[in-house]
Amino acid sequence: MARRVPIQTRIGFTLLAWLVALTLFSPILWTILTAFKTEAEAIATPPTFLPETFTLENFGAVQDRSDYIKHALNSIIVSFGSTFLGLLIAIPAAWSMAFAPSKRTKDILMWMLSTKMMPAVGVLIPIYLIFRDLRLLDTLHGLTLIMTLINLPIIIWMLYTYFKEIPVDILEAARMDGAELWNEITHVLVPMAIPGIASTLLLNVILAWNEAFWTITLTSGRAGTLTAFISSFSSPQGLFLAKLSAASLLAIAPILLVGWFSQKQLVRGLTFGAVK
Repeated sequence: MARRVPIQTRIGFTLLAWLVALTLFSPILWTILTAFKTEAEAIATPPTFLPETFTLENFGAVQDRSDYIKHALNSIIVSFGSTFLGLLIAIPAAWSMAFAPSKRTKDILMWMLSTKMMPAVGVLIPIYLIFRDLRLLDTLHGLTLIMTLINLPIIIWMLYTYFKEIPVDILEAARMDGAELWNEITHVLVPMAIPGIASTLLLNVILAWNEAFWTITLTSGRAGTLTAFISSFSSPQGLFLAKLSAASLLAIAPILLVGWFSQKQLVRGLTFGAVK
């Protein structure tokens, strides 16, 4: 029997949810509105909320200064490439930890998680020297590799959590039917964990897409992603707030659309196994 909630309580929680949502979305909304203002209006005091002079010149100036298409393609290659590479490594690793654990499995999981607690700048010098010696600086495959490594602990942890919710009896039944290890993973485990794998893919694409520290540090012009594209409009030589907002809008628009159209799949995957 469902619990009866007073109408006042439901209205209060609804208003609170909208307040939190609007608070979180307000920086993005301000960026969107500023992108359509002139530079003079963007830095005006007091600031205006809606553009008094609606203009698209900022987007043209952004494209004239930097090649948006090139940076967007680099972001797509790096974010999706690193995520798929991470899944190829993480699925067998998460399977072994979930269904064939050892005495050190929990220690390994905690060690992988601890690597995310260390500031990235702490390993900047060795990573930079390694990339320099291997000639991986300002290359897409080098950037894809570093994105895979920094997000791999999250991918393994998420998949491990999803795999633990799958009944072992199903995998044992597949083994009794003669399924080999590879067939067990590809034809039984992966199809059952599609919601979890999809949400892991989406989340890590977003993380790789928004990564700024390594993309700015390890690239310059040839392999620069959209985060480097945005940073090029932040200059101490002048105020480019409207153009910076336009560049930011162009950079976040693709990932916002992906998140909007895949939100049901993302929520379903993040709650995978929570409700039976």
